[in-house]
Amino acid sequence: MKLIIVDGLDGVGKDTHAQLIKQYYENQGLSVVVRSHPTNDHFFGRLSKQALLGQGTLKKIKASLFYALDVLHSVRYFYQKGDSDVLIMVRYLIGTAYLPRSLVKLGYTFFERFVPTSEYMFFLDTDPTVLFNRTQKRKNHEMFETLEALKEVHEKALPLLSGWYIIDTSGSIEHTFSQIQDILKLLDEKKGELGSR
Repeated sequence: MKLIIVDGLDGVGKDTHAQLIKQYYENQGLSVVVRSHPTNDHFFGRLSKQALLGQGTLKKIKASLFYALDVLHSVRYFYQKGDSDVLIMVRYLIGTAYLPRSLVKLGYTFFERFVPTSEYMFFLDTDPTVLFNRTQKRKNHEMFETLEALKEVHEKALPLLSGWYIIDTSGSIEHTFSQIQDILKLLDEKKGELGSR
């Protein structure tokens, strides 16, 4: 099974591009599962979403804990080998950048060793001010969608990105996805998978 990770801050376009990647592989006749965290179809995902809409230290702890449990629940899809050809995980490892600064590296290192990773890891990136403006158009605002929080999380995320493909999303969706698609093709060719199906 091909594991693709699409990560980044709030408002950067993770779900949009995960769906475009899904369509890209489905057009090749492959079956694709997308798990976007926090999920709607799992108890811990719903609890994490509820906590994210609140404020305060306790809500942050709950949001982080339930988010981690939701991601761990989704890992089972990776081990169900016969169920799909491609698994796309959205909001996966970089969720650790939302932890307190003293725990970020420790949290990332722990999860990186504990959950499956891949050569197909994309961090979608743009200026936090742009992300703030995008998130303000949403009906509900989460606790990490303030300009200060986005700047802080962005600063904490950048040192974690060794081995990731960093994709600038400041342009159009089409331009951003063309960058992703080029990398997908390159990696698939490297693995001898493209054109062999």
